[in-house]
Amino acid sequence: MKKRLPLRWMVVSLFVVLGLLLSACQTGQVDKKLIVGMELAYPPFEMTDTQNRPTGISVDLAKALGEELDREVVIENMAWSGLIPSLETGKIDLIISSMTITEERKERIDFSDPYAMANLALLINKDSPVESYEDLDQPGRVLAVKKGSTGHIYAEKTLKQATIMVFDKESVCVLEVVQGKADAFTYDQLTIYKNWQQYLDKTRVNLVPYQDIPEYWGVALRKGEKALKDQVNDFIRAFRADGGFDVLADQYLTEQKKTFTDMGIPFFFDVGEF
Repeated sequence: MKKRLPLRWMVVSLFVVLGLLLSACQTGQVDKKLIVGMELAYPPFEMTDTQNRPTGISVDLAKALGEELDREVVIENMAWSGLIPSLETGKIDLIISSMTITEERKERIDFSDPYAMANLALLINKDSPVESYEDLDQPGRVLAVKKGSTGHIYAEKTLKQATIMVFDKESVCVLEVVQGKADAFTYDQLTIYKNWQQYLDKTRVNLVPYQDIPEYWGVALRKGEKALKDQVNDFIRAFRADGGFDVLADQYLTEQKKTFTDMGIPFFFDVGEF
């Protein structure tokens, strides 16, 4: 029959274990994984390769952040509508998924300093008379939007006469325009550019910024996590200063950068310091 440790030694052992766990937590040795939520359906930012592995600008950015923080990065692919709830409930640590910083979202979550900027643009059916948002705000005009996107929010607030068709996926919105069921689809400039290039014979674009203030993208965090937010902000500043965003642009957005430069439109990563 095995002898049991005296109670006082069991208590001492318990405190030793707790002390070791506390020390490990303080030094970052427990659960060093950084769980990053993304919707892997937005190339070239969030997507999968031929072997179904996460890849793209946001994935590379997340991995660079993980290296800086000495934490293993795990990408959790999920529907866009599930990102913020998953962050709030602790299923993920961060969102790096081309998420625009908005006042509505800031009521629920926190954001890093911006790392990119964009304006809304229009993908327009070639046979539609629409040229601008003003043209859309008329009876009989139809605009496709992705549910929950800033284009959806903007359209609901400003287009009082147009018919707004809401879809869960960007690809469906594009097909509505290509097939002539919608006059236009509104989303960020780079996405609109990409889809225009895919359907040059069926669509045209308006990429010129019309908003007074650009939309800014940031890393989303749970409220109150100041230490992690400071680390993310320090990383963004250093990554920009070291030319990291230029490398990502040259790797993934070569044609887009040239087009924006030729059109005199500020490029996506030209955010400046905050």
